[in-house]
Amino acid sequence: MNEIIIHTDNQEDLIHFLLNNNFEVEDLGEDILCVSREDELPVFLKVDQDTLYFEVDLGNLNEFEVENLQFKLLDLNTEILPVSFGINNTNPEDPRLVLLESRQTRNINDHELLGVFDALELAVDRAESLVSGE
Repeated sequence: MNEIIIHTDNQEDLIHFLLNNNFEVEDLGEDILCVSREDELPVFLKVDQDTLYFEVDLGNLNEFEVENLQFKLLDLNTEILPVSFGINNTNPEDPRLVLLESRQTRNINDHELLGVFDALELAVDRAESLVSGE
């Protein structure tokens, strides 16, 4: 007999979906969630009506001692799509190297949301290799 695939369409709120997919979720207030899984860096998720903004803090930009870091990061951006490197300069005294992504909330599905977390994990691995000189 051929394998028969049954597709279902369930709806679940964001926090319950993440919890049911083995993420830990902490509500930081002001529509910001800290989402983590296993030994991975936490993902800060800003939630508004129309868009989810994802950010992973990789550390203080000034602490990375990699020659031509900006060029290498920009070059690596083409390999880590759909996420990208950026600088969070909210505190000018402590500029942070971050990974960024955003998604429209309208019709977002489980595969798309989980795919962002997977892409962020892979990009963190690439960034760690870059800054460690591997």
